[in-house]
Amino acid sequence: MDSSHEGIQMLLTAEQEAQQMVTAARNLKTTRLRQAKEEAEKEAGLYRTNMECEHQKKVDETTGNSGFTAERLGEETEEKIQDLKKSASKVQSDIVGMLIKYVTAAKY
Repeated sequence: MDSSHEGIQMLLTAEQEAQQMVTAARNLKTTRLRQAKEEAEKEAGLYRTNMECEHQKKVDETTGNSGFTAERLGEETEEKIQDLKKSASKVQSDIVGMLIKYVTAAKY
């Protein structure tokens, strides 16, 4: 009976040791998963921050360029208007003279 009792006791001890190993493995796995999750969240946060910075830079560049472009176009338009006014003033007297000549000329 001692032999059988001793065998049962050895099996119970082995079962307890196995249970402790399984528990330790589960705890280790849980810890590793938690660490992996934290690292992934950290990396995702860094990536998100970098992408937001890049996006903001592009928005700033685009907005800054459009303001500069609008200003440049305004200046160019004003220059063209002034050039057209100068050209018109040079030929204005000739055109007025031609119009008066054609309007007052009588055709029979």
